[in-house]
Amino acid sequence: MRMLHTSDWHLGRSFHRVSLLQAQSAFLDHLVAAVRAHDVDVVLVAGDVYDRAVPPLPAVELFDTALHRLAEAGVPTVMISGNHDSARRLGVGAGLIERAGIHLRTDPAAVGTPVVLTDPHGDVAFYGLPYLEPALVRDEFGARKAGHEAVLSAAMERVRADLAGRPAGTRSVVLAHVFVAGGEPSDSERDITVGGVAAVPAGVFDGVDYVALGHLHGSQALTDRVRYSGSPLAYSFSEADHRKTMWLVDLDGDGGITAERLDCPVPRPLARIRGRLDDLLADPGLTRHEDAWVEATLTDATRPAEPMARLTERFPHTLSLVFAPERPDDEPLASYARRLRDRSDQQIAEDFVAHVRGGAGPDEPERAALYRAFDDVRTDMARREVAG
Repeated sequence: MRMLHTSDWHLGRSFHRVSLLQAQSAFLDHLVAAVRAHDVDVVLVAGDVYDRAVPPLPAVELFDTALHRLAEAGVPTVMISGNHDSARRLGVGAGLIERAGIHLRTDPAAVGTPVVLTDPHGDVAFYGLPYLEPALVRDEFGARKAGHEAVLSAAMERVRADLAGRPAGTRSVVLAHVFVAGGEPSDSERDITVGGVAAVPAGVFDGVDYVALGHLHGSQALTDRVRYSGSPLAYSFSEADHRKTMWLVDLDGDGGITAERLDCPVPRPLARIRGRLDDLLADPGLTRHEDAWVEATLTDATRPAEPMARLTERFPHTLSLVFAPERPDDEPLASYARRLRDRSDQQIAEDFVAHVRGGAGPDEPERAALYRAFDDVRTDMARREVAG
């Protein structure tokens, strides 16, 4: 069985206010061409089809066109909802669409009901695990804890129970939208720490032949059998060094996996440049970035006059301007920024409590109260996303 694994299309998303709709359309053209050129048997889309719960109409139209083209290609598609999608909206008409070979899996209650496809070696069961927000699906799975690992483990128990009742030799594939421990994130994924620790161990997926993951935007293999396809386009400058690809995966008759990366079209390269403004404007080594989308970090001690206007004379596609004045290590502002770097909201709040108390940080009940407060805010935000 030859599978094309992709995810995180984020249809409707822009890049620093630049529309990516044309680039997303070009990617979908490339996807359909790859399906035909590589004799793909099934397309896997591991969530975040849209960028938000209520996508703009041009994004919906692009998605509709993509579904028609995939259906016309005669190749089945299995697709799940991600944390950016409204599962209910994405799943509207799923029963009818399934007749055309497009299998939308957006209902958490159906995780144990696979799409079964057949090749010369027998059946392959495809289980779609949509994004499982712990606070919203805990009761459905009877999870004792409202955490990502707890609900995903319960979902995988249903997968294994169904697989155990199938004929011997049935191979299995799971699609999931989740942050798996060991994955390398970027700045453009939305935080999913609501419900506790976001990362789940890869061992949660033990017992299946291939796991097609979505959520992280960098293509990566956590194991031979557990892989992120990454997003087909860069959605933040933190992805400047990403190679945007899809996984072409062959599943043999014994469940063995071989995979290769298929490159996606690049609408415009990204570049991050850093230094004093005059140096950036004069450096001949930066000539290669003059046609790129640019994020410029200026390190001038004082803010230069009209920096964006001057930058765009040489780098006309400059989209982001960051000021990071070079300061001595003992400068108060420099040390404060350093203290905040890579710290969670919870850690920052606890530091603030210690600061106003003259060094006495929160005790355990107070830490728990802070945790609940942050968790309640994130849960409310998640519910608002689902409600649209």
